[in-house]
Formats: sequence, C-alpha cells, structure tokens
Amino acid sequence: MRLSILIATAFLALVVPVSAQVEFDTKARFAVLMDYESGTVIFQKDADAALEPASMTKLMTLAVVFNEIRAGRVSLDDEFFVSENAWRTGGAASGGSTMFAELNSQIRVEDLIRSVVIQSGNDAAIVLAEGIAGSEATFAAMMNEMGRELGLVGSHFTNSTGLPDPNEYSTARDLAELGRYLIREFPEFYHYFSEPEMEWNKIKQANRNSLIEVGIGVDGLKTGHTQAAGYGSVISTAQGDRRLIAVVHGLTSMRERAEEGRKLLTWGQRAFERLTPYAAGTIVGHADVYGGESPNVGLVGNGEIALYLPRGSRQCLSATLNYNGPLLPPVHQGDRIAELRVYCNDQLVQAAPLYAAEDVGQGDLVRRATDALKHLALGWL
Repeated sequence: MRLSILIATAFLALVVPVSAQVEFDTKARFAVLMDYESGTVIFQKDADAALEPASMTKLMTLAVVFNEIRAGRVSLDDEFFVSENAWRTGGAASGGSTMFAELNSQIRVEDLIRSVVIQSGNDAAIVLAEGIAGSEATFAAMMNEMGRELGLVGSHFTNSTGLPDPNEYSTARDLAELGRYLIREFPEFYHYFSEPEMEWNKIKQANRNSLIEVGIGVDGLKTGHTQAAGYGSVISTAQGDRRLIAVVHGLTSMRERAEEGRKLLTWGQRAFERLTPYAAGTIVGHADVYGGESPNVGLVGNGEIALYLPRGSRQCLSATLNYNGPLLPPVHQGDRIAELRVYCNDQLVQAAPLYAAEDVGQGDLVRRATDALKHLALGWL
C-alpha cells in the first residue's frame, strides 16, 4: 500500500497557499526541464505527447553502443565495415548529416561514436548498428528492448539515425530520461558530447550543439531536425551546483532552438534557490515496519538533502513522505525506502530519495502478535 505522510518541519511549516509560482513559457512546441539528481521535472510543455525525435534518436543508438562496449562485446578499437546501405542511406549522397564514410572502408568504433555525437553522422550510426547487430532492423529491436528496460513508455524506434519514419516516435519526457541515463551510467564516454569539433579523414566539422561554446556550462547532448518535426535538442548543463537536463523541440530554426534552450536552462539555474533543510544523517521521518524488532525505521537522505525551490515561494510549500508499506523485516541500513516530495501550491517541484538509517530485524513473538492485532483492527496492511 502506498503511504503518504505530511511532513511538518521548521523549514516546511509554512503551508499558506499563496500564488508564488514562477511563470515561464517557451516557443518550443514540446519542452521539459529536469533536475538531474532527482529526476524531478520542474517545467513541462506537452511532455508526454508523441513527437518525431529526428537525430535525437541517436541518444538511444549511443546507449546501446555504450552498453555493448561495457559488456565487452565491442571495443573502441574495433573496426566496422561501411556497407552500401550505410554509404547510400547516410553518406554524402543522401544530403543529410554525414561523416563522409567511404564505401567498403572500415572505421574504428571510437571514430564512429564521435561522429554520431559531434557531427550527427547518419552513415556512422548505420555502420555502428550493422556492425553490432548485423542489420539496422535488428539493432532497432535492441533499442526498443533497452527503451522498455529504461521505462521509456512513450518511445518506439525503427532505425539508428532518426531519419523520418511514421513508426518512430518519442516524447520530450522520454528524451530527458534517456539523457539522464547516459550521463549517470556512462561517465567514461560523456566527454565526447562536449567536444567542440571533430576532424576525420581530413574533414573538420563542428559540434551541432552550438550552446557548447556560449559559456553557460552546456556539455551535451544532442540536436535534431527534420523538415516536418522542426528543430530540437536535448541539452544539459552542470553550471553552479546543480545539473539540469532540458528538451526543446518543434522550433523553426537553429537560432531559435539555441535561444529557447538557453532561456530554459538559464531560468532553471536562476529562478530557483538552493536550501538544505536536512543535514547529512538527519532523520527526515519514519516508515512503519510490520513485525520488526522496532516498530519503525528512521529515514535519511544520501548525505545532505538539498532542495531547489522557486524563489519567493517558501510560503507555498508542503511536503509528503511516500513509501510502499508498512515494510517487512529485515530492513537493512542504506536500503532505499521512501521518497520526500516537495510541493508548491500542489505542484511537485522536487523529489528526493530516502534510505533506511539503521537495520531493523524481525521482532520477537510479542512484537509480531501486536502488529498482527493492529492489522486485524486497523487494516494496517
């Protein structure tokens, strides 16, 4: 049973409903701004509507590639063959973004990865797909399998490039989650996303993410464009003490894409203040333990709990502690148990995971009998 308990502390005691939400809008048809650490979405616009992901699809391509490298099935020094399909569909003759791979040549996996990230090379993406799975269709099945594992319920992929296909779609929320996954799970590869340019085979091309070099801390991730979908990007910045992930899509030009992305990230960085209501080790609340040697277990954050709240909104705050419970013993120190959810005027502004502060073993016969009576009398479970 999902339990939700109102938290009252010195910090969150002011629960006076006032209109203190920070207003923001964007020209983007679809948009998301996500707090990287907690995954909380602090701004959204049609976040779950289906969209054509264009070359932002390549984030899923890279997720599969990175996973294959980590599993030891592929190495950065492996060389993959450039097929006629890759050359014709994604090469110079296609008119799209390309690394100008030569037909029947072989290219190192690392060079292909850098092309996909920096140049958005369609030929490079197809070469990777064919080199790993034998065909792009089989690789797309791998993409969808990983998408299901990651909980990307609004996405379906049919190719590695993002070239138009009516059966390929995603959502702004899924793209933000995918970006968060890449940053969290593959830090050893993340440096590719912030490289300003790439030179390969005596051809130099700049990173298509123009925000990398404008001084606002952007270090990734991927742009995309088709005539039907417009211009979009998945972008991230770690400027200051907080990483944010933004998605904007459905814009009319590269300039508008860059400007709307910059505005959304800047708003996220400046319109919120950092507060630390709970120092490391501070008990935030308690979760009931059914039949345990203790009736409950204390809950703490992973270190201090920092909250980022809309400036001028402290008087609109409330918080709940949410968990599936009561818990059954044994409970081990460090187990992830619950989530602290902070609201401003009933809108979720941040969520923070909470962990067991100590071990709780199984209780004696008297404790178990007492909790059983509670269950019968109160329907505790």
